[in-house]
Amino acid sequence: MSGTSHKRHLLKAVSWRVVGTIDTMLLAWLISGNPLTGFKIGVAEVLTKIGLYYLHERVWFKADLSKISWLNSSNYRHIAKTITWRVVGTIDTMLLAWLISGDPIIGLKVGLAEVLTKMILYYLHERLWYRINFGLDKREPS
Repeated sequence: MSGTSHKRHLLKAVSWRVVGTIDTMLLAWLISGNPLTGFKIGVAEVLTKIGLYYLHERVWFKADLSKISWLNSSNYRHIAKTITWRVVGTIDTMLLAWLISGDPIIGLKVGLAEVLTKMILYYLHERLWYRINFGLDKREPS
């Protein structure tokens, strides 16, 4: 494993966080009715989610998935990564939105709204990165 893969995963984490933060800010603003609350939740997520996303990428990169045949297809692998990341991300969002807004219902609503929007955005992000060879020593066939 080269140091380049670390750079790839870091750049993926940053690019995803930009997309994810904009989505979170807009949803939190719409749900709370307060743009400042949306902004605060988005900023807090930058701090938590980049680290969580990087760890998620490293786990998937190091995992030996050869025995799980259906995960050998890039489409199915990206769907599985989307689901596992969404679980981690939704829990983080709900907790942050609750703590920042002071209202657990707002936390729940923001988290639930993100389930759909973030899964779609994350899948598209994964497909885009799958087409980019940056940080890969060689591309494994899908």
